[in-house]
Amino acid sequence: MRTISRLLLALLLLTPLRAQDPGEKYGFIRLVNAVAPGDGHVTLLLDGSNLYPSGYRLGDATGGMGVPVGRCKVVVRRDGVKEGTTTIDVKEGKTTTIIPFAERIPATDDEPEHWQIRILRLKQKGESKKREATFVSVALDEEIPIEMRDPDGTWKKYGVKRFDTTVAPMNYPEGYVPLRMKDQELPSIPVLDIGNYVVVLYNDADGKVQALNFRDFHHVTAD
Repeated sequence: MRTISRLLLALLLLTPLRAQDPGEKYGFIRLVNAVAPGDGHVTLLLDGSNLYPSGYRLGDATGGMGVPVGRCKVVVRRDGVKEGTTTIDVKEGKTTTIIPFAERIPATDDEPEHWQIRILRLKQKGESKKREATFVSVALDEEIPIEMRDPDGTWKKYGVKRFDTTVAPMNYPEGYVPLRMKDQELPSIPVLDIGNYVVVLYNDADGKVQALNFRDFHHVTAD
């Protein structure tokens, strides 16, 4: 049921922020919610517009939300966490993926210790010409060891550094590519056509590393 709801959410958000003007150019913003601390659902505002008032649960990933080309102010909020904000230069036909997460900020003379939302951005590069996985981590670990299995049963090891991307070739023509982290199984990557399959690593409310994946036809780089 959770998978179906995420698919419906993605379909609903494959629309522009407002009715399209035939003369206006559009790009896209995708949200991957990794904000574990706080209460309630995450709220996303794009240039002050809230497309989905019901909000997003931890681990939700949307489709591309259409935004007019130019600078777009992004605000991410969750109760109990200090909001995060960034500005994105939206390019025509390009998708920027934003991954909000929370960091604990030490106490200062001006305010007590608190959680602050940060936003990692993934920008598209050239179009991917083969099947490959791009791993990106906003988890607390400085580096996470990931293993991905080849069709012959061999497990290949990769290190995924925090706030960075690691690219790994996938030798499957189609099917599900198994992943694991130490002794923990992670969701398999459903592989279809040629393209880039992004795997986001994040902490859940208990601090355990979780993973979600989505497909992007382009290479991505952390910004």
